[in-house]
Amino acid sequence: MTTTGKFVISLDFELFWGMRDHLTLESYGKHILGVREALPRMIEAFEAHQVKGTFATVGFLFASDKEELIASSPKGKPLYVNKNLSPYNDKFDEIGENEESDKYHYALSLIELLQKYPNQEIATHTFSHYYCLEKGQTKENFRDDLLAAKKIGEAKGISLQSIIFPRNQFNKEYIEVLKDLGITSYRGNEKIWFFNGGMGEAPKLMKRAFRLFDSYVNISGHNCYDLEEIKAATPYNIPSSRFLRPYSQKLSLLEDIRLKRILNGMTYAAKNKKVYHLWWHPHNFGVHQEENFKILNKILDHYDALKSKYGFESSTMGEISDRLTQES
Repeated sequence: MTTTGKFVISLDFELFWGMRDHLTLESYGKHILGVREALPRMIEAFEAHQVKGTFATVGFLFASDKEELIASSPKGKPLYVNKNLSPYNDKFDEIGENEESDKYHYALSLIELLQKYPNQEIATHTFSHYYCLEKGQTKENFRDDLLAAKKIGEAKGISLQSIIFPRNQFNKEYIEVLKDLGITSYRGNEKIWFFNGGMGEAPKLMKRAFRLFDSYVNISGHNCYDLEEIKAATPYNIPSSRFLRPYSQKLSLLEDIRLKRILNGMTYAAKNKKVYHLWWHPHNFGVHQEENFKILNKILDHYDALKSKYGFESSTMGEISDRLTQES
């Protein structure tokens, strides 16, 4: 396991459930609908390069219709102080009856497409796009939510073993819940202050500004990780190395710099036998698809070159956790 570097890609697959508390369908709906084309294209691109992805999927998206969604929801729901964060407040009155009538809130057809590709892992993004650091929710609420995610996954023939926390809100107090429910790996944050998933001590806008700047200029380093370090504790923390930001017309002149930042990190990981973990949301590719896929294809081409030269290996989060467990 330690003889070559590892290339991990994870995707936060959430559709509008991940945006509903701060954007509208009028302002962002086109991005969400674009996932219908973008996600199959991603799978096709991955398969063409023998690259594996971990698709962390919100549990709501597994439901075939509103009746199943409601029936699958946990009884113990989070009581966020900020009530706008809860998707349960309107009792789902605002969503359609099924995927045919509402392509913003259901995605079983896309999940079934993913199931056809054994190289692609389906993981959990919690059942309800659950926020682990927000005031008002509890550890037991989180347990109930994760149980609901596991249950609806099993109903569709999917065993969920990896998790990605919505908004990267990792709560160390909830580790025991992951262990209890058979979750073997999660994606932690980069180990620098402006990637902290919570508010922390620094203002949110300041953190956001530093994260944006770091996408182009190497402030935080390559953020690559040793497998021995990951192996030290369970569930295994396979931290993020870089967020693949979507194409921006305003920043289009900086595209080559943004790409180089990622490619340099991949090269460093391949040369030094470390893990490089790239992530994004499918809806980030919902618009400007040609520009976004141009960048992705260059990343995948670079992976091919690193695989040939250094043995760089594509792995899902689940595969890394399985192999580390076997070595323990």
